[in-house]
Amino acid sequence: MVRLKLVLVLFILCFASTSTGKEKEGIGEQFTEELLLRPLPDRKVLAHFHFDTRAPPTASYGRHHRIFPKAIYQLRSFLGVNQNAQSAMCKNMFQASSQEQSLTASYAESKLRVQLNCTDTPLGQTSIFPFGSLAITVLNTNLALLDQVHKFQVREMELSFTQGRWNYERWGGYDPIASSNVKPPGVELWAVFDVPQDQVDASWKKLTHTLSGLFCASVNYLESSTAYSAPDWSFREFSGNLRYGTLPREAVCTENLTPWLKLLPCRDKAGLSGLMNRSSIYRGFYHSQRLHLTSGEFNSEAVNYGIMLELTLTVVLEPNTLEAGVTRSSGLALQPSWSLRSLFGREVGERCVLAKSSNVYVQLEGSLVLVLKNKWEENSAYGADTLSYEEGSLSNPSFELSVCPNRIIKEVNSLHPEGPSILYHYMMENYSDSKPFELEFKWKSPLVWSCPLAPLHASRFLMGSGNERGAIAISLQATKRSDDFLVADIDEKGCRLRVDVFQVVPWYVKVYYHTLKLFVDEKPVSQADIIEKMRVSPSEDKVSPGVMELILRLPCGVKSAAITLEFDKGFLHIDEYPPDANQGFDIPSAVVSFPDFQATMHFLEDNSSNESPLERSSVLSYTEVLLVPLTTPDFSMPYNVITITCTVFALYFGSLLNALRKRVAEEERRLKSKAAKKSGRVPLLLSKLLTKVRGRPWEPPQAASTSSSQISYKLIFKVILVAGIAAVRRGKAAEAAQERTCYNTSTLAFSSYI
Repeated sequence: MVRLKLVLVLFILCFASTSTGKEKEGIGEQFTEELLLRPLPDRKVLAHFHFDTRAPPTASYGRHHRIFPKAIYQLRSFLGVNQNAQSAMCKNMFQASSQEQSLTASYAESKLRVQLNCTDTPLGQTSIFPFGSLAITVLNTNLALLDQVHKFQVREMELSFTQGRWNYERWGGYDPIASSNVKPPGVELWAVFDVPQDQVDASWKKLTHTLSGLFCASVNYLESSTAYSAPDWSFREFSGNLRYGTLPREAVCTENLTPWLKLLPCRDKAGLSGLMNRSSIYRGFYHSQRLHLTSGEFNSEAVNYGIMLELTLTVVLEPNTLEAGVTRSSGLALQPSWSLRSLFGREVGERCVLAKSSNVYVQLEGSLVLVLKNKWEENSAYGADTLSYEEGSLSNPSFELSVCPNRIIKEVNSLHPEGPSILYHYMMENYSDSKPFELEFKWKSPLVWSCPLAPLHASRFLMGSGNERGAIAISLQATKRSDDFLVADIDEKGCRLRVDVFQVVPWYVKVYYHTLKLFVDEKPVSQADIIEKMRVSPSEDKVSPGVMELILRLPCGVKSAAITLEFDKGFLHIDEYPPDANQGFDIPSAVVSFPDFQATMHFLEDNSSNESPLERSSVLSYTEVLLVPLTTPDFSMPYNVITITCTVFALYFGSLLNALRKRVAEEERRLKSKAAKKSGRVPLLLSKLLTKVRGRPWEPPQAASTSSSQISYKLIFKVILVAGIAAVRRGKAAEAAQERTCYNTSTLAFSSYI
């Protein structure tokens, strides 16, 4: 009977899976991979990998995924979106077994017992365990998976591991890569939870431990309330159950990249991820790997998808080429030529078969395109019409591409004054292991250009000296091109530029927020004239860090602005100091954003512009990580005290024992010599002759007993003598004292008689 019920359950589940499979034909899982290569003005190359994985909503697709990583799916918010599907399956199961509310399957040999309960229990992934000729269908076997989903309920999350600092002045700050994918040094994590307010902190702590184990990093250190904060409105456009934390000193290594690559369907065995050679990536000037998880119910742009996972890797590399130092007659050094092999040490071979699309782009920024246009116009053989790129890039006098692109895409509606940028598009479907994709970019003439910059360049530094007090200063400097594209709000006070500032300070840095001072063009100004909105959360010792959020309205023609805050340096308990406390303590990077500016890129011939990673993002910058020296105790003092104490004791007792041992040995040697002299030579000669006649080894006579007895007699005699002398002296002293007492008594009596 039980086996019949199992067969019915298996038939129902197979029928349900086929029906849901028909529903999934419209929207299925998708995986795309892209690589963007961009030459930089300072003779380096930017490589930006972008991997996008999307899964349909759970209600229509189920929880079994073919491409989407299951480890990341556990972090997704479980909002009961599949309750209808669960109830339908339970009804089918109840119809198969109307007399029992639970189905039980048992297998004697393996002693496996699985209970399937449909009452108030969400159905999980279906698993089939074959045992010989018997296949048991088990529901809800992965209860731990559902428990994790219920615990975290993450609606949106971003985790980044960064080594190095992005150079906003040389590599740009007004493009989607610099605004969305550039991160501060170390680890940065922020997440939005769909739980009640009183459960956010508990979900955050569980999430940090899970990510720590998943990526082999110290993310679990963010569980402490002193390591994370709750921004209100300055960090993200939305407000809610948001938590933000950073670890500026966290080191990034291959042990963090390996689990990151395991989230890809093809790992690093095929596709564009095969270029990720560890030695090539980590020798770069900047390296940042990022994971962004978004729920489709939370993001209006992805309403057709249940969950989206973006994996990006941004690397700044210096090409290995022999032509890097070649100088032309103009006095300018030729840009180094590069290829995929010179950058990564590999080529693109077999494409990932699970990828819906696999593309490589070579981007020329608008300023570089403008320089190329002027260069071409100066050459009589190349006119301005060459900008149509009808023949590709194989015939221009400034650079040469070894492979002709499939398409050449031009940016439209560009906000940069230099002009639109250009994309050379390569499709990886045409390449394989037998025909690898080997791209080479060769410069022919030296060029000078610059990257688009943010409206204001943000930096941060410390002021003051000593181990007691100091000040934090945030400086905003107008860029050389800010006047060309400055677009800001105009109110009753005139043209204004909005700047949002978000800063987190550890609790041991006691910031005095009432000392906030503002300077515009090196002149002090009133806070009411510049600050539109301000939120301050003072730090609490060993409980929470200090948080400051500002909305500034600066004049459009501002050249410089500065914010200063004074602070005191606190004292830590000896157990709270890190192992390298003498190096100093880190203050995380401040976040400076410009909500009025959007870094957008739209391309005329790009049919998939809605899914492009270069589509839209707010202009955002991270400041430097500050290193604050605090008063640090001498951790070697206990060791030094123990060492010198043990040394003194060793010298004292060693010398004492050595002196005592030498004295006893000397006395014994003298006693032996005296005993030998007293015994005479004749008895010694006779004893030697007798021992030789008997064939035995001769042994000198032992005088230990006599010497010891003599020593004991002498010692007793000395003790008795000393005791006798002491007794005699004591008796004489008593008689003298008695005589003095009698004399004093007689004297007093005689004086009283007189």
